[in-house]
Amino acid sequence: MTLLLAGDIGGTKTILRLVEAQTTSPQAKINLKTLYEARYSSQHFPDLVPMVQQFYKEAAEKVGYALAPQEACFAIAGPVVNNTSILTNLGWSLDGKRLEAELALKHVRLINDFVAVGYGVVGLNPEDLLTLQAGKPDPSAPIGVIGAGTGLGEGFLIPCNNGYEVFGSEGGHADFSPRSELEFQLLKYLLDRNNIQRISVERVVSGQGITAIYQFLRDRQLTGSAQPIAESPVGQIVRTWEHEAGRSEKTVDPAAAIATAALEETDRLCEQAMQIFVEAYGVEAGNLALKLLPYGGLYVAGGIASKILPLMQTGLFIRAFGQKGRISPLLERVPVHIVLNPQVGLIGAALCAARLEG
Repeated sequence: MTLLLAGDIGGTKTILRLVEAQTTSPQAKINLKTLYEARYSSQHFPDLVPMVQQFYKEAAEKVGYALAPQEACFAIAGPVVNNTSILTNLGWSLDGKRLEAELALKHVRLINDFVAVGYGVVGLNPEDLLTLQAGKPDPSAPIGVIGAGTGLGEGFLIPCNNGYEVFGSEGGHADFSPRSELEFQLLKYLLDRNNIQRISVERVVSGQGITAIYQFLRDRQLTGSAQPIAESPVGQIVRTWEHEAGRSEKTVDPAAAIATAALEETDRLCEQAMQIFVEAYGVEAGNLALKLLPYGGLYVAGGIASKILPLMQTGLFIRAFGQKGRISPLLERVPVHIVLNPQVGLIGAALCAARLEG
């Protein structure tokens, strides 16, 4: 039994979890048992150290005795370089060595939050997944991970030493490649609107992308209409969001409103926007699969997919995923799963911490 500290650190909130890890052999799956978990407002602390110290105190009061983990892993919503990370929106500068010294930990590892998702997918249970395509699983093959949320994360896992090595990537910043006349118009709209030279796939396949697609369809509709068009409730939310451009905090979430209206089938423009989004998501997932041939599984994580399950299950995502011309049959073998567990990154941080022992 090993006591571990896992954390998921974001600009808004941080979740800390004390975990007991057990495994019967190097080949066996690591079993995790949560002893205590707490959520904190990140902005209320000047650094991670006082937050963890408060967490330890609360945990001891809860379980009735002091807990002293030796290994810790923190997933960071931002870049990690040489086990250090600067969270500019918090004013935190984190260094693994400093955290080891100040928190009396033997090992501390800082990892990017999407790398944590990569570690986490191998620790999920069947009920944490929804399978879109069964494929033909091969445990000796790579695993791919893609996730649209605020941005677009991509990564992969390679089998190694009875486990997996996890690697992040910047695949979400690859070029968006339109496939239809409408998508070419969307590309030109985004280039002109943002006054930039290229459009990354993240600008389409993400929360910001949902809003951008809606704006494109709305402005295209207004341009082609001779009569004034009454603005829908969702349209009013998008307008409010546009007027708040530049503010650090927004009062509305247009992407969520667009997705909800599409799910409820109450706004045709929202339905069309989400259709374009889901298809573009499937295309990019297929692009990642072509590069990796992840017969160990392609996991769709991020904050969006699990919230729009009915749209992901229409068949549009998988059709777009597999439409790769003469080599399409290769992708029919790839198992494709949607991750339903929102704490997959925290699970991954704990599994990563378990590997630090010794």
